[in-house]
Amino acid sequence: MTVKEVAERLGTWETSGERFPRRLIAERRIAFVKVGRHVRIPAAALADFITANTVQPVTRRSRRLRAVA
Repeated sequence: MTVKEVAERLGTWETSGERFPRRLIAERRIAFVKVGRHVRIPAAALADFITANTVQPVTRRSRRLRAVA
């Protein structure tokens, strides 16, 4: 995938354009392939990045009030 396609998939295209995916590449936080001077990100690498950075919601447990003796 191109950097623009990755930005669109991550939903950052409207706000920061290609800046966020390029920062991920520069910081080596996502796998990429250089083809000449072009940079491509495999779809599997993007899926792995999203999975690794997904935060699960906290489930609330009901707390029973204890009587203070």
